[in-house]
Amino acid sequence: MPRRLPALPSAALALLVCLPGSARAQLAFPGSDELYEAGRALFEEYAPDEIKAQFAYPSKEQWDAFLQRLQSALQGNDLGELAAIERETRAALAAFRVIPGYEDYVTWLEERLDYIEAAGETARTPVPPRVEPPPETVPAPPATDPTTTPPVPSPPPAPLPERAPTLASDISIPHYELWLGRMQSRPVPKAAAEHLPVLEEIFVNAGLPKELVWLAETESTFNPEARSPVGALGLFQLMPGTARDLGLSTALPDERADPAKNAQAAARYLRHLHRRFGDWPLALAAYNAGPGRVGRTLTEHKAKTFAEIAAALPAETRMYVPKVLATVVVRTGVTADRLPPPSS
Repeated sequence: MPRRLPALPSAALALLVCLPGSARAQLAFPGSDELYEAGRALFEEYAPDEIKAQFAYPSKEQWDAFLQRLQSALQGNDLGELAAIERETRAALAAFRVIPGYEDYVTWLEERLDYIEAAGETARTPVPPRVEPPPETVPAPPATDPTTTPPVPSPPPAPLPERAPTLASDISIPHYELWLGRMQSRPVPKAAAEHLPVLEEIFVNAGLPKELVWLAETESTFNPEARSPVGALGLFQLMPGTARDLGLSTALPDERADPAKNAQAAARYLRHLHRRFGDWPLALAAYNAGPGRVGRTLTEHKAKTFAEIAAALPAETRMYVPKVLATVVVRTGVTADRLPPPSS
């Protein structure tokens, strides 16, 4: 008699998750070497015989190939290539959700799937043709008759009413409207209420606009234990090298897992990036892609704004910047053009 799956969540529950395009379905488990071996052990231990007859656990080569395709799509600048990996990523995410001990990686992969879905939307949305405005014509002044009485001047126009609150930004951000639509229907993460008061105080004390604490929603969904396979950790997903440069210890216990210390380091980094690049869209692009990548791209394209270089940046960054700014405006009502620079 085939063995039944245990009641506790296990990788065996992901046996129904299959990668497309193979004659014999292959299970999708991305992750580190340790994750791969843990998944294989659970498969061998708990998979019923009939499942083993239908599914083959992927080889290490297949596992690594998926990770490479995902990373290549995120770091390349082709949104179509990023959108094309959606089905495999969904399968991988289903596996992440049921492997014990790897819950902290789920947030990272959910975020990447969000970028992938949005990239697919951009591919399906036709770009409207550019319509050039008609040339302006200056009417000739009317002929004057010296025998006529000069016209009485019109009263001055009434002052315009103050602009109504809007989610639109005066700064051009590619895909910003797309992300506004995606974010407006999303509930605030449950963990936000616990962390927001402390995070806002830290950002204000660092001279940053408090609205930028919502960067943590994009980075970690306010999960201080969120981690990525490439080593980022904490509320603001600091990489080990960046964290050490900002004064945090990454030895156990890793200070990046401390919400306050993670936020303080992130605030210092954001302040530095804004001072270097001069505005928040570019600072956020550098936070995601790295200041070196953004600086080189600006130089190569002789550009000054994010909109001018967005198409040359990684696909992940092209989705990341408008998502962060849309999240900020949906949660706070403050648009990108109204976010003040760091105070001196």
